[in-house]
Amino acid sequence: MAEAVEQALANARIVLCEAGTGTGKTLAYLLPALLSRRKIVVSTATRALQEQIFFKDLPLIADAFGITPRATLMKGISNYVCRRRHAEFRQSPESLRPQYARSLKIVDSWIQETATGDLAELSALPEDDPLRAEIASSSDTRVGPACPYYEECFVTRMRREAEQSDLVVANHHLFFADLVLRGPHPARVLPDYEAVIFDEAHQLEDVATEFFSVRVSSARIERLTLDLSRALDALGGKDPLFSAGSGYGIVAAAAQSAEKFFQALRRRVAATDEGRVAVERDVFTGELQRQYHELDSALEGVAALANTTATRVTNAPQAKARALTENLKGCERRAEQLREALATIVDSRSGRVVWLEAVARRMVLSSTPVDLSVLLRERVFEQIPTAVLTSATLATGDVKSEKGAFSYVRARLGLNDEISRLDELVVESPFDFAKQAIFYAPRDLPPPGTSAFWDAACVRVSSLIALTGGGCFVLTTSLRAMRELAARLAGCVAPLPLLIQGQAPKATLVARFRAAGNAVLVATSGFWEGVDVPGNALRLVVLEKIPFAVPTDPIISARSLSLEQAGENAFMKLHVPGAAIALKQGFGRLIRTQRDVGIVALLDERIHRKGYGKKLLSALPPATQTSRFEDVERFWLDHVQSEGAR
Repeated sequence: MAEAVEQALANARIVLCEAGTGTGKTLAYLLPALLSRRKIVVSTATRALQEQIFFKDLPLIADAFGITPRATLMKGISNYVCRRRHAEFRQSPESLRPQYARSLKIVDSWIQETATGDLAELSALPEDDPLRAEIASSSDTRVGPACPYYEECFVTRMRREAEQSDLVVANHHLFFADLVLRGPHPARVLPDYEAVIFDEAHQLEDVATEFFSVRVSSARIERLTLDLSRALDALGGKDPLFSAGSGYGIVAAAAQSAEKFFQALRRRVAATDEGRVAVERDVFTGELQRQYHELDSALEGVAALANTTATRVTNAPQAKARALTENLKGCERRAEQLREALATIVDSRSGRVVWLEAVARRMVLSSTPVDLSVLLRERVFEQIPTAVLTSATLATGDVKSEKGAFSYVRARLGLNDEISRLDELVVESPFDFAKQAIFYAPRDLPPPGTSAFWDAACVRVSSLIALTGGGCFVLTTSLRAMRELAARLAGCVAPLPLLIQGQAPKATLVARFRAAGNAVLVATSGFWEGVDVPGNALRLVVLEKIPFAVPTDPIISARSLSLEQAGENAFMKLHVPGAAIALKQGFGRLIRTQRDVGIVALLDERIHRKGYGKKLLSALPPATQTSRFEDVERFWLDHVQSEGAR
């Protein structure tokens, strides 16, 4: 793999590489990248993987080869504290509320000591603490060089360091945020680069979908009105325009218009808190169209108010006046961006799908491209000289016998036959899966989702947990399934610790699971990948059912329809390959080192009964496969006996 990356960097090529767990793929791309003397961005899927690369893998290479990498870790700016917003919040009336008292003390002390400003350092501050949203930096609230804290700004420092580095460790969200800015606008987030290495590249389409979407959320409008109100607060005692309250009336009208619009839209499309709902083009008529126009007018008023206010900032000290002016101009810009986004969504043309997602009182209205392949080919692979795409799960078939093992990912990412400088490589895992793992898929369970399935599944999972003595992940494909199984297992696994997603932050749950050694963790999609528990603490992984994408999801539904209209079989071209990658990810939680041994169980009898089952099974690592519980017992008892003999 290292040789393939070296050749790609030397000859401006694209590499698709599936590198199985345990191959050391991070080291395989980092070393040739560092030796290439080129400016390279390494883009990963998660912040946790970024930190592993930067704080573990890079120092390992530096020590082993006696080199000193010039590298910078770059996260999205919302991960960093904003000194200006922190100072403004401390002076605002909200800071006096009891809910912020303890948190503010923690932040006040930390901000004097931190070298990076990375909010991840604030382990004493819960992830859902409301203070985080008040003090985090964001693209909406940055005011640039006019900010009195600009030279001390943690984001400014990070970006300057990145400009001087040869290697920038970023993530997919940051990469695409930068790519979007580089479109028609002369702006950027990342420094200019000559090559990009995508780790966990199987997530690229999902992340790109988010960034090429147009989005308006109730929270975004709420944040705008709150920021503008605070700007008015800062000037209210010095200007009769604001003390009369008329400015606040304009802000309040915008907030009310937004609430009425989203509530009416939610009723019109019958949205619930269960996921995304498609919004048809003819929805924005009649009363809803009137409320859209009212919201647009209200946002126009907000933009005008911010503009007018910026011209009246005359009484504040010079430094503060500059910051206030830039802040107000930012509010004007944000209001106009919201108007533009709303207009784009309401007038969405063919080739895009509009959808609404409601979570409690917060709603997100989006317009998303149905097909990203052309965009990605034109904006990424035809523009960047070298690209390396790697993951443990990129191929979607038996890579030893099936031609076109990468056909799915190539089609989704626009890497078609027009791209001639493309190389494909499969590096198999060094693990002996036939000895280290057994894959159990019983034939005798009711179909998933039926009323009989839950009780039968609980009995079978309980038997497997009793066999291994815990150390189990139970991974489901939905929150409903997670709750159903967790409720039933609660009375069956005692006295083993039962952990359920949502009880604590993800990292905390994983730490508790490792420490317990015999725990049972019930979780959904967030734990199917990116969770690393090597050793005996995890010895059983139970997968509720084949992880097909939800067919009613508006984006999935629109992509299926597009394929069908092109004469393709959407189920075999889209759903089955996507499920194969997700299934491999779920399986991949189990075997993390050459000493790990365990069981993966899939409680979905369709893998035997349906024609696509063979394709899914052939894509899995070469573990022993069985449908008999007796074989699982024998495998595990043999392992226990061999461990006892040692």
